[in-house]
Amino acid sequence: MAPRLQLEKAAWRWAETVRPEEVSQEHIETAYRIWLEPCIRGVCRRNCKGNPNCLVGIGEHIWLGEIDENSFHNIDDPNCERRKKNSFVGLTNLGATCYVNTFLQVWFLNLELRQALYLCPSTCSDYMMGDGIQEEKDYEPQTICEHLQYLFALLQNSNRRYIDPSGFVKALGLDTGQQQDAQEFSKLFMSLLEDTLSKQKNPDVRNIVQQQFCGEYAYVTVCNQCGRESKLLSKFYELELNIQGHKQLTDCISEFLKEEKLEGDNRYFCENCQSKQNATRKIRLLSLPCTLNLQLMRFVFDRQTGHKKKLNTYIGFSEILDMEPYVEHKEPSKSQTRKPKCGKGTHCSRNAYMLVYRLQTQEKTTTTVQVPAFLQELVDRDNCKFEEWCIEMAEMRKQSVDKGKAKHEEVKELYQRLPAGAEPYEFVSLEWLQKWLDESTPTKPIDNHACLCSHDKLHPDKISIMKRISEYAADIFYSRYGGGPRLTVKALCKECVVERCRVLRLKSQLNEDYKTVNNLLKATVKGSDGFWVGKSSLRSWRQLALEQLDEQDGDVDQSNGKMNGNTLNKDESKEERKEEEEELNFNEDILCPHGELCISENERRLVSKEAWSKLQQYFPKAPEFPSYRECCSQCKILEREGEENEALHKMIANEQKTSLPNLFQDKNRPCLSNWPEETDVLYIVSQFFVEEWRKFVRKPTRCSPVSSVGNSALLCPHGGLMFTFASMTKEDSKLIALIWPSEWQMIQKLFVVDHVIKITRSEVGDGDPSETQYISEPKLCPECREGLLCQQQRDLREYTQATIYVHKVVDNKKVMKDSAPELNVSSSETEEDKEEAKPDGEKDPDFNQSNGGTKRQKITHQNYIAYQKQVIRRSMRHRKVRGEKALLVSANQTLKELKIQIMHAFSVAPFDQNLSIDGKILSDDCATLGTLGVIPESVILLKADEPIADYAAMDDVMQVCMPEEGFKGTGLLGH
Repeated sequence: MAPRLQLEKAAWRWAETVRPEEVSQEHIETAYRIWLEPCIRGVCRRNCKGNPNCLVGIGEHIWLGEIDENSFHNIDDPNCERRKKNSFVGLTNLGATCYVNTFLQVWFLNLELRQALYLCPSTCSDYMMGDGIQEEKDYEPQTICEHLQYLFALLQNSNRRYIDPSGFVKALGLDTGQQQDAQEFSKLFMSLLEDTLSKQKNPDVRNIVQQQFCGEYAYVTVCNQCGRESKLLSKFYELELNIQGHKQLTDCISEFLKEEKLEGDNRYFCENCQSKQNATRKIRLLSLPCTLNLQLMRFVFDRQTGHKKKLNTYIGFSEILDMEPYVEHKEPSKSQTRKPKCGKGTHCSRNAYMLVYRLQTQEKTTTTVQVPAFLQELVDRDNCKFEEWCIEMAEMRKQSVDKGKAKHEEVKELYQRLPAGAEPYEFVSLEWLQKWLDESTPTKPIDNHACLCSHDKLHPDKISIMKRISEYAADIFYSRYGGGPRLTVKALCKECVVERCRVLRLKSQLNEDYKTVNNLLKATVKGSDGFWVGKSSLRSWRQLALEQLDEQDGDVDQSNGKMNGNTLNKDESKEERKEEEEELNFNEDILCPHGELCISENERRLVSKEAWSKLQQYFPKAPEFPSYRECCSQCKILEREGEENEALHKMIANEQKTSLPNLFQDKNRPCLSNWPEETDVLYIVSQFFVEEWRKFVRKPTRCSPVSSVGNSALLCPHGGLMFTFASMTKEDSKLIALIWPSEWQMIQKLFVVDHVIKITRSEVGDGDPSETQYISEPKLCPECREGLLCQQQRDLREYTQATIYVHKVVDNKKVMKDSAPELNVSSSETEEDKEEAKPDGEKDPDFNQSNGGTKRQKITHQNYIAYQKQVIRRSMRHRKVRGEKALLVSANQTLKELKIQIMHAFSVAPFDQNLSIDGKILSDDCATLGTLGVIPESVILLKADEPIADYAAMDDVMQVCMPEEGFKGTGLLGH
């Protein structure tokens, strides 16, 4: 507050000597105009602090000086979207569709394939009207061939720089967000295209896929004994070449064609010899297609992880590939005996996965392809739309530039006339001036209402967000943009200035009164003339008085030391303090909840009558307590009762702890799975009762005593037991506590028991342990037990939000790294010590803590289910371990979505994740967590696939995603 007081004194120094009734019009104008020293025109200090005379730094810099026309718009030049002369047209990448675009461009450059597709009959006859195309109807291809026709026509003659292949991708049903295997896509699409074109009557169209991409080779087996040669002819559309261990493409081809020896158990049965003989087998290329697709097998199967890996091996290949030495001819030539040579333009790549070579012949092939008339009309129509768009964008750019130039001239003209010297002036909102200077927003009418005081005049505290401009500039603004109200010199508020004078005088007096009160507090108060004041109030009374005066002064901070262009926030510091702690008015810190004097004398102090009189001038509504006033009688009674209750609770806790030492420490507890020999009867209570009782015994002053054992919660509405003997030894063991007969007698003395539940062991026959019977009283209710199990299973698989835990493992050992500190549990506080907040009025369903109350609480099946959920949460809660990650999931969430969450938590890609739960592998990405058995509090083990070790002749091995589903569900498999 000190800097603000100094600022006010500097600007309102005259107000300390002028009484409110003496304020004149001259004082009013002075109060507004000397708020801060005027800013020298053209020279602005760095900290002008909201000076209404400063017109620098409000957004004018973008309009002064030379102006770049591009700054008047954010519209790119439409000609940048135009296809350059003698260049190809690009394809838009829709996300992960680069493999589709690559093949579309490759197929487009195959002129024979393009020509054949153009010859395919089109079903767009319905789209055509007479000799032209229906203008009001957009063309939508109906088949894959029509999509390719339209795409190729656009790629050939479009004026656009790139086109959108989304129609083609959508027709195939491809997921634009999932990267797929390009080789698999090529095979499947060529198969689909061949199947589609096989129905065409034109042989040039029907056989184009085979003519362009189909070659022939033979599997040749030669018997070493008789020399008999066996051939198996086969067609191929691409050659799959192994690149592992090779550096050149020619080496890969040689390995593909090399001889394989058939010996030992792998010997060949020769029909000529009629016996198994050693033989050799190889592949002979008989004919090559016009377009040779060479698939580089970059993916190998790693048996250790069961996943595919990508080889980043460098492979060298030439632009011209001599395949003559590899092809078998009918009169053998010398070329078959020579080694292949690499042509000019050799390249080397570690990413290439497919190489496409075109057959070079002496005959002239197709050099140009004519676009059919109906397709060209479609292209022309699209080009017209593009040209219209270019014209529209160019016009928008021109309009924006023209508008910007006009605004530039306006600003240059008016900004020089904005400052108000000795001429008449007006006040305009700084916010409006900034918007006027903002090129990105249209200028709205002037609105000064936010700057008015309660008297509908200019508030003194709003000066910092106003600007004083010349009347000449104001006239132009209001004539062009309208708005109001206009704030001339007559709009200066006398009432607010008078109030400011009064407050400043009080603030000045406050400093003197503060010294006086401090001196009075040093004196000792004698007799009964004193008054009780809170110590906290005494420490902060001056601050409270200042804030109170500020509220009377309009409760609005002034410039707050901000530069031009920053709007002001109201009492930010005060709002922050109110959020941190609840503020009390003066002397309310010694009020008790009943509105009387509190009983604690440590929080208050006795002050003299004179000191209280001074304080009362600033806080006339403060509660007054003379020294003879008695403390609150109700608080005294409650204090005594509280002390008595604490003593009683301690006594009860000590008595119960002494009477039930084993139950408190959980020592020597009986176990149903290993029944103790010394007794044939065990009693049962809920584990929830034991936890609540231990909580009271540990902290008797904080908790109420447990007065009853509510075993009705362990029974169904019919009074039958809800647990089987087998379940109480396993999954339900955490829900119950077993009691020795001697302990049970003591429990019956200390607590009110609504129902007795016990298990009796009896021997059958000759005492064979396998024939021992265990009988419960009351007996099991099979119907309710079955209903409970069904409901539990349903709840575990229909949750909408639950926590599961993920452990990352390496070599089947849990890795405790990248720990999540927020999941760690402090060892100094046990789970039972943690209090669980309950809504007001909620009662524990398994016991009643009120005194007496032996009547059995009515419990329905739904109430029991709710109780079971509560007990499961408390007793079966997962103990969080350092290093594991907790994730929030739902039952209808898919495994794929969970893998994405795990990727963000552990930085492990989904395709590298091997997940398991209770030894079961989770592999179906489309299955929901509910169907996979992932229930709340589950622990999922994560094992990440690491890159396989370097093999010989392998430069680098990197694991990549190989989609398990591939193209399942797409149009590629529909044929």
